[in-house]
Amino acid sequence: MLDQLLPANLFAGLLVFARLGSALMLLPGFGEVYVAPRLRLVLALGLTLLAAPALASSLPPLPGEPLGLLVLLGGEIGVGIFLGTIARILLAALQVAGSVVSIQLGLSAALIFNPMAQQQEAITSAFYSVAGVLVIFLADLHHPMLRGLVASYGLFHPGELIPWGDASDAVARAVTECFRIGVEIAAPFLVIGTVFYAAVGLVSRLAPQLQILFVVQPLQIVAGLVAFALLLTSGLQWFVERFAADLVQLTGG
Repeated sequence: MLDQLLPANLFAGLLVFARLGSALMLLPGFGEVYVAPRLRLVLALGLTLLAAPALASSLPPLPGEPLGLLVLLGGEIGVGIFLGTIARILLAALQVAGSVVSIQLGLSAALIFNPMAQQQEAITSAFYSVAGVLVIFLADLHHPMLRGLVASYGLFHPGELIPWGDASDAVARAVTECFRIGVEIAAPFLVIGTVFYAAVGLVSRLAPQLQILFVVQPLQIVAGLVAFALLLTSGLQWFVERFAADLVQLTGG
């Protein structure tokens, strides 16, 4: 029945589009809310036209029943969401780093709207998030992400059940790497903050009559912003290196 309604070439394109399109909804840069859905749709269709002929031999045959087609498409959409989620979790390392940095700089109460997360966040978190996506494209890491989607057909074969145990383990490791990368980026600020607060405590003991909060807070913010400017490049470079390595390791791309 479906053989008559759905040609083989159209079925192959539909199957590839299900995985690539669902992944593009979540990939950093491509899946942001400020990117027009029409642009994501055009990109997904273009990638499908390029990848479908090369992947046609690895795709399963067209099921004979509509229910089988729905199950097949659901599995492909699940794989695409999984791959996009892994990349999105790794990108969240910048939000973790920004939250830690904002506390050390005394800017945790300085909130700004983050267009990436569509909510109010610390100003350093929002800056890191936007800068991280920019650096990903400047470093051409969007190309390995797209190649990884095509290479995922060698790891997640269409028509086969997703290995939920391995998938959940990959998500758990991605969350661990997210916090690890975030803390590593913010590590210099943790050291600076520890030394700074120790010095403030010593000064408050030596001069208890001094209003230490009003004297120290402007100094903390100014010195913290200077340190933030000096360490920004190295922090983003470290993120890019770890993001690329962990994305390949966790997705098998």
